[in-house]
Amino acid sequence: MAIVNNLVLARFLGLCPFFGVSKKIANAISMSIAVTFVMLLASVSTTVIFNYLLVPFGVEFMQIVLYILVIASLVQIVELTIRRTNVMLYNSLGIFLPLITTNCAILGIALINSQELFTVLESSVSALGAGAGFGLVLLIMSGIREKLDYADTPKSMKGLPIAFLTGALLALAFLGFAGMV
Repeated sequence: MAIVNNLVLARFLGLCPFFGVSKKIANAISMSIAVTFVMLLASVSTTVIFNYLLVPFGVEFMQIVLYILVIASLVQIVELTIRRTNVMLYNSLGIFLPLITTNCAILGIALINSQELFTVLESSVSALGAGAGFGLVLLIMSGIREKLDYADTPKSMKGLPIAFLTGALLALAFLGFAGMV
């Protein structure tokens, strides 16, 4: 899940933080840790809800609504914890911390785990792999973007245009790993 089926580069989930937070390595590391933590908690919680609540009562159609509720609650808890324990980190993440709620990578991994009928342990491993892949791609992208700030890029390509092009090339590079498995 980290390299071959990377959520960001293979399934195009989580692109908002991929392009929004990847300007500095420090922010990318912080966001990666926060997203991985929320992804792990959300995967475990949603797997328990799906396997022990939704399936037995035959209300699997409610999974998206419940998953969004669980993810939003977990993000609020993480946000409050970071605000109380590390104000500098909270300020550096800024608006991107509440945006973890709308990070479709977290909802995506929860839905993938449900679709594959994973157990709690399998969901945990899947979430950790997805989080590691998210973090890896975010770190690579932020390192490239820090170097691009000093590059002689045309004015029309500065900012997001060069980031989109870099992301596309990164996706092509990661596509090469698919042939190895």
